[in-house]
Amino acid sequence: MLIRSEALADQLAIDRLLKNVFPTEAEAALVRALRENGHNTLSLVACNDDGEVVGHLMFSPVQVGETDTGVQGLAPLCVHPDYRQQGIAAQLVREGFDTLNEFGYPACVVLGDPAYYSRFGFKPAADFGLRCKWDVPAEAFMAFEFAQGAFEQTSGEVAYCPEFDEL
Repeated sequence: MLIRSEALADQLAIDRLLKNVFPTEAEAALVRALRENGHNTLSLVACNDDGEVVGHLMFSPVQVGETDTGVQGLAPLCVHPDYRQQGIAAQLVREGFDTLNEFGYPACVVLGDPAYYSRFGFKPAADFGLRCKWDVPAEAFMAFEFAQGAFEQTSGEVAYCPEFDEL
């Protein structure tokens, strides 16, 4: 399995994957809009041995307390159903973390399953003084610091890019 940055030639394959994995086309539209509006910080793909895109992960900037602090939002993350339970999503997340950390981004937030994301070190965002803009279960909104103390000077409401409001 090869994990790499998204290339222009991958965009149609990513679009098909998102439409295949999610129940509606909302996530595919979200990814296209984030790309078109320059809100794609990092987009990774997982390719099988034939070079087919079988997994995708995107990070985009979020604002904390109406300030751009460099914190990134993880969403969406998906793997083709035929390739699940093989650790591909975990590889995408770890590679994403390594790349964002290497580029100096301080932290990441995610809205998702706490049982899944806690294994990567995500903790309840409320532990860092963060709250989600949307009315979501507190335990589903989580944060991860690439460097300890990344949220010490940052707290408040977290707002994803405006494209997420269309979901």
